[in-house]
This record gives sequence, structure tokens and C-alpha cells, in this order.
Amino acid sequence: MTESRKRAPRRPWLKPYGELPASGQAAFLWASFLLPLIAWAIVSYVPFVWHPLVEIKEPGGVSYFHPGTLIDRKIFKAENAKMRDAGLPIATGRPANPVFLPAPHEVAISFYKSFTTPPRRKGEKWLHESLWQSIQVIFWGFTVSSLIGVPLGILCGVYAPISRITEPFVDFTRYMPAPAFGALAVAVLGIYDPPKVAIIFLGTFFQQVLVIANTTRKLDTSLIEAAQTLGANRLHLLFRIIVPGIAVDLYNDMRILLGWAWTYLIVAEYIGASSGITYFINQQAKYRIYDNVFAAIIMIGIIGFTTDRVLAVLGSKLFPWKRRRGAAVARKTWWKKRAPKPAAEPATA
Repeated sequence: MTESRKRAPRRPWLKPYGELPASGQAAFLWASFLLPLIAWAIVSYVPFVWHPLVEIKEPGGVSYFHPGTLIDRKIFKAENAKMRDAGLPIATGRPANPVFLPAPHEVAISFYKSFTTPPRRKGEKWLHESLWQSIQVIFWGFTVSSLIGVPLGILCGVYAPISRITEPFVDFTRYMPAPAFGALAVAVLGIYDPPKVAIIFLGTFFQQVLVIANTTRKLDTSLIEAAQTLGANRLHLLFRIIVPGIAVDLYNDMRILLGWAWTYLIVAEYIGASSGITYFINQQAKYRIYDNVFAAIIMIGIIGFTTDRVLAVLGSKLFPWKRRRGAAVARKTWWKKRAPKPAAEPATA
């Protein structure tokens, strides 16, 4: 085999701050979802991994056993021992998990049925109606928070006096749990959606101000000094240097903070909730339909993840210089990997 056909040395994938090749990124992305699913399937389908209960098939001589009933394994063995001693037929069953841990296929079926099965009680909303209402609450809570928090965070990061008069109080208030304001929000804003929007606002706003102020401070000050040398005034500095300079990091901060707002949705919808995805989950838990509970929780995750991916793609369109930089790095890496080695010098006589 010639030198040029020798296999290129493999790059270590566990390298500090190293980058994975495109194929490796896809594999790790799929693995991040498949590994938890495999673990869930093993716990659900492989007997004796974690099956603390027995699902009764034939009750035998035990009076309170019924087909389909879930019984603790120790009780099952003890009752069967009593039946043997008494000469009565013993019960039969199969290993099973508690009802609050449904198998993946049961959740998949519920995922479909929750959209096609009408609510149990008249007047209750369907799952898609509950989801849509929760999305509206998230949208308004995050929008109102952003309309105030983003400009205030930028100003705090740029101007020290605004930072000194704002950030200590914001830093103090962010430790107050937003749910603690629930009763006050209901008293001021009434019931239905306004107090939920207020809780999401309170849970997001204070973090938003501090995060964006910190991002603004990371801007390279040489850009501001150069602009001032060229005669830029305060407005020009703010809107033509600072905001464009932090735009990419600011956009990424907003993506992370949007996920933060989703976590406060569950808390917000506990306040006088008779609708929304949290109400749906609570109702299903009361009916002990835990596969529907899992389906609704996974649905929230899918919506959040899909939204974030859409925002990531949109960000690559809004900030093409970041994409070109990534492509340039990829081309450079590919060239290093594929470039043929220089031919060896011919041997001299």
C-alpha cells in the first residue's frame, strides 16, 4: 500500500473544545434521544429489571385478587404460600411495573388518542385546545418581559449609572420565587390568563435583565473607541455599534430564556387553572391515566425543542456571517483531512 492510501489518523472525539465532524454530530444527536429511550424500554419490557408488581391473571383462591389487578410481589408470594398451605389453587400473574410508569408503546398510543378522544367531562378542553392556550400564555408573558427586559438589560450593560440604580434591586428580586406572587397576581389581575402571564413575566424578566446586561458588557470596547474616534454620537454607538455587535449573543440568550419561560408555565397554570396543558396533566393524573400524562409532558418537550430548532435556523439566516465562519472552519478542517501529501523527493544518485 502506498503512503498516500494509508488511512488518515483518527482525531480524538473527546478533545477539550474540539469539534466533531458532521457525521459524528448527527450520531451524537440521535444517541442523546435513543439512549434514554432504550433505558426506558429496558425498564418497561425486560422482566425482573424493575418489575416490583405482579399483574394478576388467575386469582386462584385469593378472594381479593382480580384479573388485571396489580399486586406487590411480596404480597403475591405470601398469599400464594397461604394458598398452598391451605390446599387451595394458587394465583398466577406476570411481572409488571406500577401504573405510573407506562411502557413506551402505551405512551405512543396515548399520544395519538389524546388528540382523537373527547374529554371525559363535558366542558373540558381537548388536548390541542389546552396546548394552544398555554402557547398563547407563553407568548404574551415572554413578549411583555422582552419588551422591557431587553432594552433595560442593554442600557445596564452600557451605562454604569443605569446599572447601579437597577441591577442591585433586580438581583435582589430575582431570588423571590415567582409563584409566591400568585395570590397577589390573582387579586390584582383576576382569574383566567392575566395572572399566568404575570407569573411568566416575573419568572423571566429579572433573569433577562441580568443576562442581557452581562452579554452587553462582553462587547469588544475597541469597537466603541474606534466609533468614537470617527465621531459617533450616543445614539449611533447604541444602535449601530453596540446592538449589532451583541446581536448574535443576544439572540442566543433569548433562545435560552424562552426555554426558561416554558418552565414557569407549569407553575403559572396552577393559579386558578381550569384550562391549559397543566390542567390537562392534572386531570389525567387524577384519573390515573399516566400514559396521557407522559404524552402531554413529551408534547411540551417536542414543542419547545422544535421552537428552538426553528429559531436556530432563523438565526443562521439573520446572522449569515456566523454561518460563513462555521463553513470556513469546516472547509479548512476538510482540506486538512483530504489534502494529498506532497510527493517525495526523487532519490539522487
